[in-house]
Amino acid sequence: MLHFIGHGSFDEQQQDGVLLMEDSEGYGARVSSRDLGVILHDHGALRLVVLNACEGGRSSRTDPFAGAAQSLVQQGIPAVIAMQFPVTDEAAITFSQGFYGALADGYPVDAALSEARKTLFASGSGVEWGTPVLYLRAPDAQINWSTRASGPFLALNCAAISQNLVEATLFGHAKGAFTGASGQRAGYFEEASDGTLFLDEIGELPLDLQPKLLRVLENGEFQRIGETAARHSSARVVAATNRDLKKEVREGRFRADLYHRLSVFTVAIPPLRDLGEDRILLLEHFRAIYAAQADLPQFRLNSVALQRLLTYPFPGNVRELRNIAIRLTTKYAGKEIGIGELEAEFDPASDGTAVKSIPAPTMASRNELMTIAMNDIQSRLDFNLDATLRLWEEAYIDAAQKLARDNMSQAARLLGVNRATLYNKLRAYGLSA
Repeated sequence: MLHFIGHGSFDEQQQDGVLLMEDSEGYGARVSSRDLGVILHDHGALRLVVLNACEGGRSSRTDPFAGAAQSLVQQGIPAVIAMQFPVTDEAAITFSQGFYGALADGYPVDAALSEARKTLFASGSGVEWGTPVLYLRAPDAQINWSTRASGPFLALNCAAISQNLVEATLFGHAKGAFTGASGQRAGYFEEASDGTLFLDEIGELPLDLQPKLLRVLENGEFQRIGETAARHSSARVVAATNRDLKKEVREGRFRADLYHRLSVFTVAIPPLRDLGEDRILLLEHFRAIYAAQADLPQFRLNSVALQRLLTYPFPGNVRELRNIAIRLTTKYAGKEIGIGELEAEFDPASDGTAVKSIPAPTMASRNELMTIAMNDIQSRLDFNLDATLRLWEEAYIDAAQKLARDNMSQAARLLGVNRATLYNKLRAYGLSA
């Protein structure tokens, strides 16, 4: 892609968009969009041009195809994003941050543009909401960002294969290279060349094999087992692991140079317990899939069970949620499910709470609390122990209710008391349940 940020205008006389550029010595030059289109025409790999300049998308009243963006599209550029009206430096920067941030989050180009418009609108920059516009060469044009998109996609689970076979699987082998090698075989890097190779559980890769993987990542070179000739692969490598690779490096189980070569762009996937209401969306997704597969009506959770779902920690992560959806679909097709039916499907090894227990106060924290208490007592002539303890107790009860989303059973568990005790305290303090 090409991103231009600078000055632009529309030449009424020439009926064409103009971009203002400077050379290395600071001398300016007016470049017409037609000329720019001719220059860029031969760059077949160019898929998107962003004109972050004033009036890059403006057209003539008499010729709708006149303008910088329109000219580039006519010259064969698949897609152009341009500003229709004058834009401030601040707005140009805000737009870029919103657009590329959305692209990095996985949004397609049109959706990323929409997110950038929202960012502009929310910034209060005074720029008209629809200023940035996407121009496509055809209504159904697809922006293919990668030359590997049409290439093969191969996946290898490094933990699911014998350590003795990992090297042969990745790089291939010659005939007779080892016992059982009755013929030659290409490895995953060779088969995935010009495509994508997904290495799952990369943290399980044997330490003695890691230098060979580092070599192919650095320069694309590898050798089949039993051969001396170097082969080449241009496969894009995507790796995943459930291990803390930084910790593995510190403890000598993973090479630091390989870690730094792999971690060019890292995406951390949070556990399900940290995804809040996204777990409801996932449940709805799995429910719809498995109900359709079994040709059964979908179950539904009542409000209490739904709130309970939001407090359960899911030690088995997304797989546990998926399996719960399968079991509930089978048992309660078309029925409403309460908290009892839902909790029966939870992991029996789990304590059922999403909150880790807090250790007893250390001597240091006790001393800190005592210091606070002494200052409080000395500074207040009307100090009352019962009133102070009640204040703290009410605060903890309010906090537990909010964490449990007003599920009293869960709030009681969070506080370490039974429901009857909690209800008694609520009545005593005049608090609402």
